Amino acid sequence: MAYVITQNCCKDASCVSACPVDCIRPADPDSEPGTQMLYIDPETCIDCGACVDECPVEAIYSEFDLPPELERFRDMNAEYFRRHPLEPGPLEPVAARRPVAPGALRVAVVGAGPAACYAATELLDSGAEVDLFERLPTPFGLIRAGVAPDHQRTKSVVRIFDKAFADSRFGCHLNVEIGRDLTHADLLAHHHAVIYAVGASASRDLDIPGADLPGHHAAADFVGWYNGHPDHAGREFDLSSPRVVVIGNGNVALDVARVLLMPPDALAATDIADHALRALSESRVEEVVVLGRRGPRDAAFSVGEFHALGHLPGIDVVIDGGDLDPHPDDDVETALKLEIAREFAARPTTPGNKRIVFRFSASPAEFTGEGRVQGLTVTQSTENNGATTETIDTSLVLRSIGYRGLPLDGLPYNPSTGTIPHEHGRVIDGAGTPIPGVYVTGWIKRGPRGVIGTNRSCAAETVTSLLTDFTTGTLNREVGTREALRTTMSDSGLHPLDWPAWRAIDTAERDLGTAAARPRVKFVSIDEMLAVARG
Repeated sequence: MAYVITQNCCKDASCVSACPVDCIRPADPDSEPGTQMLYIDPETCIDCGACVDECPVEAIYSEFDLPPELERFRDMNAEYFRRHPLEPGPLEPVAARRPVAPGALRVAVVGAGPAACYAATELLDSGAEVDLFERLPTPFGLIRAGVAPDHQRTKSVVRIFDKAFADSRFGCHLNVEIGRDLTHADLLAHHHAVIYAVGASASRDLDIPGADLPGHHAAADFVGWYNGHPDHAGREFDLSSPRVVVIGNGNVALDVARVLLMPPDALAATDIADHALRALSESRVEEVVVLGRRGPRDAAFSVGEFHALGHLPGIDVVIDGGDLDPHPDDDVETALKLEIAREFAARPTTPGNKRIVFRFSASPAEFTGEGRVQGLTVTQSTENNGATTETIDTSLVLRSIGYRGLPLDGLPYNPSTGTIPHEHGRVIDGAGTPIPGVYVTGWIKRGPRGVIGTNRSCAAETVTSLLTDFTTGTLNREVGTREALRTTMSDSGLHPLDWPAWRAIDTAERDLGTAAARPRVKFVSIDEMLAVARG
């Protein structure tokens, strides 16, 4: 018997080091850019279950326990090793870090998403003291406010941070915004180093005529709305017409399409925000058109998420356009995507079903409408290198074409990439010289790519640079104590929420969820969160 890694794989790679026979690949999940998940070699697996125990998102199953909708992943795991035969050998030893003496190193981490949490955990494991700052009263960033509500197992990755964040060396300061409540200088006055893990919160713009018409929104705003993010809870989206168009075909686009078409009773079993559940229960949307500028071979979605669409009850998947034929040089995941697309294309549609329509090689050209969006004109490439133009009737268009980080006060910024310039996580100035004590990790460091687990290796690189600088004396200076930091905040009228305060919010949401047979019922108002946290 072998174990199988399935759709929920977060690419954290905890399982790789846990495997006693080294049969999980890619061992470095960032070494193959097309790989969105990990795989277990069925011929080498010894059925020990170590990977199952280590997996933070319950993505690993015995091959005999696979639910029907996940059975294909058995073949996907085997196919990876047919293309990449396992080369046995001992794991490369991980370089040991010299533990930090108690109280010798204190680091501020700005942000509380997965990149920040992985960085904080790495630092705590090395003996450092860590203060985490987050502008919202809740932690976990896009795990809480970005992961789709029907992906509860993916959200369970936060459990791996529980032990570290209960450590007395961990200080948590939620509801504190750096740049407004505290400055970069304030942080450096009380910490030897600062790691910025603030993500990439701005959506890329779409520069075509009519883009400013009401009815055109960033998909990220829609995701924040249905996930109950306080910044987006008050938004409104027109769900009164039968068709929505999503521009872009990454995993966010697939999440949006799925949520728009799921039946209300299925959504009601998730942690979707109440206001979104009410609106989607009254929605008249029957079809979501997903536009991709290039062909299916270059689609940005992962094979696992694409495959899962074929198991949604009452929803047909339609493939419109694009070359679906395999090429000899296709990597494993590209070949699988094309194979699944061919299967979708061959399926008959069912009268009365809702539809997700993938329009490949289709570029948005212009929004049309009087006073608001009434249609989107697209140009679609044809096989003979010609093009056709068509206007798709719709009152709601969501663009999902990427994110960019925003400038941070007092730090260098690259406007072309939307990131902070760095070398191995060390922030560098215009001359390429590292700025002492300032570091980055996550999307503000590498740009908006990768999945949740990608942040683990990203954070490890940054923390390794920081600890190297500490060891060589670069960070050796006197800084204020944690008590002095608390005094500074109190004198400024700040009253941060600590980790027990977040746990109070978390418990209250779960209790409300239990009463409603749901995972949790989210508070979407900051005032509500603060009232519960302060009891």
